[in-house]
Amino acid sequence: MRHLILLLLLLWSPRIGAQEGMGPPQVAGHANGGVEPALVPTPIPALVTGMVETPRFRILYSARSEGAARQLATHIESVRDAFVSVLGRDWPGTTEIRMGVGRAEFEAMALPGGEPPGWAVALAYPTHRIVLLDALTLAGPEGQVTLRHELAHVALGQLAPRWPRWFQEGLAQNLTGENLSMTHYAALFSAVAQEKVFRFEHLAEEWPDLPSDVELAYAQSAAFVGWLAARQGPEGMGRLVDEVATGQPFEQAFGKAFHSSLWVEEQAWREGLAARYGWLPLTTSTSLLWLLIIALGVAASLRMRSLKEQRLAEMDAREAAEEAAMREELEAELALQRQTLELPADVVTLEPRQEAEGSDTPPEANAAGWRETPTSDPEEDSERTPRPSKPTLH
Repeated sequence: MRHLILLLLLLWSPRIGAQEGMGPPQVAGHANGGVEPALVPTPIPALVTGMVETPRFRILYSARSEGAARQLATHIESVRDAFVSVLGRDWPGTTEIRMGVGRAEFEAMALPGGEPPGWAVALAYPTHRIVLLDALTLAGPEGQVTLRHELAHVALGQLAPRWPRWFQEGLAQNLTGENLSMTHYAALFSAVAQEKVFRFEHLAEEWPDLPSDVELAYAQSAAFVGWLAARQGPEGMGRLVDEVATGQPFEQAFGKAFHSSLWVEEQAWREGLAARYGWLPLTTSTSLLWLLIIALGVAASLRMRSLKEQRLAEMDAREAAEEAAMREELEAELALQRQTLELPADVVTLEPRQEAEGSDTPPEANAAGWRETPTSDPEEDSERTPRPSKPTLH
């Protein structure tokens, strides 16, 4: 699935991280160009309120960072053991970690003359065996990566006086797991396709300027160091550390430790790049099949949604038409009833038919069984109405 997601990213944005003004995330430290202060005893910062110790670490903390410091102390030794398993060697002495909360405390923990840059969230002083951390950063999702990266610079600085830039950054990324990032894979994918992979001799001292080139430099350094570590194992890496520790040039120490030259090993690594970072691993893996399945699934889902919306629209239209027809039918019926209830001008009332016992319908009854009662004249009514007799005067 990693290849699948990466393929989609490459199709949408072939040069990840190449936006102008943006580069890959960098962790502050000596290996990133910082200058360490003189190696002289320095007092403990006034901000420090306590200390927690492990066999190979001493963690100084402020009042606000005590909880984070004690939490770090529970697993810091296992982090160092992971370094030994890759390097084949452990660096000497006790490493000090200084922790504060927020920018003000972070800067207050720095060594005199070694103030961290404004963009830094962590800082390593390899010669002093000191790492400076912001507890807020340590608690974040990249906190452990930042810690391991700074410890990698301390380890290399303690084990040998001088390392090429590409080796420092490549080893640090392998020790932190940054070498497995999607952006690294994408950068190498693009570089292999364009046949633009730097020679490591050009990355020994200086780093490129363009953001996309910087990303590639990090990516290929991590890939090559990881390839060397897998090929040589902890024993071979340990021999390299021992040879470099003698002070001889890195390429000479490389040849003695691995019984091969840097150029030969680099060529062997380059020959396998197309198989590891080209189109072949994408097309020969199940990732392409999963891509097709997902694409078909998405298309089917969109089609079903469209049909559902169409059916709902048709149902709404049919219901509206039925309601309109019913409304017209009711209006017609009501109109008919109103017409039926309109009476003739010469008819006053309609009385129900009354049937006498044993007699038929009276002849004056109309065809509907109702008898019309004509309007009577008041004068005739008065004549027919019996009047009381005149009083007799006696």
